[in-house]
Amino acid sequence: MAPTSPPPPTWATLGRATVLTLTPHLLPRDHSVISKRALAVTDAQKVTLGVIAAYVVGIAILWNVPYIRWILWPFKMLVIAFHEFGHAITCVLTGGKVKSISLDPREGGVTHMQGGRSGLTLPAGYLGSSLIGALLTFAGFNINASKVASIVIGVAFLMTVWWGRRDWLTVGTVAAAVGLLVGCWFIRGAEALRFVVLFIGVMSSLYSVWDICDDLILRKVNSSDASVFAKRYGGSSQCWGVIWSVISLCFMAAGIVAGIAAFPQSAEQQREDAQKFIPTRF
Repeated sequence: MAPTSPPPPTWATLGRATVLTLTPHLLPRDHSVISKRALAVTDAQKVTLGVIAAYVVGIAILWNVPYIRWILWPFKMLVIAFHEFGHAITCVLTGGKVKSISLDPREGGVTHMQGGRSGLTLPAGYLGSSLIGALLTFAGFNINASKVASIVIGVAFLMTVWWGRRDWLTVGTVAAAVGLLVGCWFIRGAEALRFVVLFIGVMSSLYSVWDICDDLILRKVNSSDASVFAKRYGGSSQCWGVIWSVISLCFMAAGIVAGIAAFPQSAEQQREDAQKFIPTRF
């Protein structure tokens, strides 16, 4: 007996609406094909994920080993600038006013604010820096996205310098960071910029988690954003610290997954695309 072909789709008219009826033979057997393809990891993305893993291990080692931990000091100060920017921009967005921002050489910072909603401004330091880290990690999967991210960072830094213009360490940290980003634009068509943006993103994401753990779980520092939040809104500083740490890790994971889904281009494709968007050669 000759094989029979599946029946063709049939049309039915309901009032003014025309409905197409498909037979089971015409329906896709695997409804998750599209989602699986969207999250398929390319060779270039495998390299990026390997770099992220190396960054995590390297930062963890440098963070805890005496003396050589000072290698991370410039980047710690940069992430603290993100932390204080999170406080400041949230204060402005909630109707407050930022008086000043200052960074401490002993890896601290303070933002003097007036007004705003403290329920949002207090966690905005940790969560803001971790969100920035997640966005930078996302951008670090692609050269052009890293270019855009560096421009956005530059604008945020200008705002930070304006608020912290009386503090030499704030100005110096921001100026050094801007100089590093600008310089990377001219290394291999800005390919180096991608890995610098990726490092800053991973550092910013992890700093929030480790700083919360150091201050609230290991050293139990009384004066912190979480302790002030707990006094005003209830709960314990350790509890809020754990919650904010989990949210920070979720931000980082989301940035990685989004980067895999959004940037499937090969390394060669990225280099070609980079020469069409604000091209730079050295």
